[in-house]
Amino acid sequence: MPKAFALTREASLRIGVQQRVLPDYRVAFFECLAERFPGGLSVFAGQPLAEEMIRPAHAIPNAHFQPGINLHFFHPVHPLYLCWQLGLIRWLGAWQPQVLIVEANPRYLATRLAVSWMRQRGGKIIGWGLGAPPLRGVSGRLRQAERAHFLQGMDAVIAYSRRGAEQYRLAGLPPERVFIALNAVARRPTITPPPKPPSFEGKPKLLFVGRLQARKRVDLLLQACAALPAHRQPHLAIVGDGPERSALEALAAQLYPAARFLGDRRGAALSEAFFWADLFVLPGTGGLAVQQAMAHGLPLVVAEGDGTQEDMVQPANGWLVPPNDLTTLKQALDEALSDAARLRRMGAESFRLAVEAVNVEAMAETFDQAIHCVLGRNA
Repeated sequence: MPKAFALTREASLRIGVQQRVLPDYRVAFFECLAERFPGGLSVFAGQPLAEEMIRPAHAIPNAHFQPGINLHFFHPVHPLYLCWQLGLIRWLGAWQPQVLIVEANPRYLATRLAVSWMRQRGGKIIGWGLGAPPLRGVSGRLRQAERAHFLQGMDAVIAYSRRGAEQYRLAGLPPERVFIALNAVARRPTITPPPKPPSFEGKPKLLFVGRLQARKRVDLLLQACAALPAHRQPHLAIVGDGPERSALEALAAQLYPAARFLGDRRGAALSEAFFWADLFVLPGTGGLAVQQAMAHGLPLVVAEGDGTQEDMVQPANGWLVPPNDLTTLKQALDEALSDAARLRRMGAESFRLAVEAVNVEAMAETFDQAIHCVLGRNA
């Protein structure tokens, strides 16, 4: 196909993306995706519940953002949670996308109408999600069968991790229609982190970045630091804010006074914290700051969670530990802080992975491939 024709065809392609909410950390990815589709990218999303403590975005550079209205039934972590998104079909009618990317979650009820709307007009649908883990019990098996039916109605699915991709395959999706886009929040790093000496300058420096809420298990991190031998106890910086901050500050005063709570930091101030540290630790669930730590050349100690951690934390650049396990977390910190030279090598590996695989450009490339696949084109 002549290149000029290919460019013309690409310029006319309109992509729609449905999200329950649009967190501010997703803006860099959608901006990057929009650069690949000059014909237009539009994102539809509603607002989170206040107690979710998600900072929503209200605009995307080079892309269209359409706010919707979310009707929440129960809390998103409740097993019976459902969400209805008002305005979704109206947005589709106005935007007229050839490809619609939706969150691969059957609990978002209006998504089914969106899929039907696209099918009636010959459009393509791509799901995007964490995976399809097994559900237990009689009701779990019924929900699992219903979820498999929902997923099999997609033309392709994009998973955040290899584990999630395997779960989608087990749900009945053809392997050639399952893609992996490692979860990232920042662009490919272009500045090599400044070199660090092969030995610690005084006490080692430990960093946590994330919302201060119970599931992040900062309490466990404080306990683990306090349990280390005195000569290995690090300076601990905790970046973030949230409902647990006061309680954690009180706990730190009692257990580990060396901990410093720095509050919410972004941009250059956050980079300064990453460059200060010798080791990044995420003792609880979630945590997109893992990729940011890698981009700043830090080795990692991270609790296992939804599967995304396994693709970013490997023996060459860090330690994966079981969640809610104080003994293993303490052992990992003890081992990590025993050899500064090894931490420098592991940090270099983190940076290499951030450059080559874990960044929003790599995510956008996978989405590009999935879109061209469902359209029957070669990317």
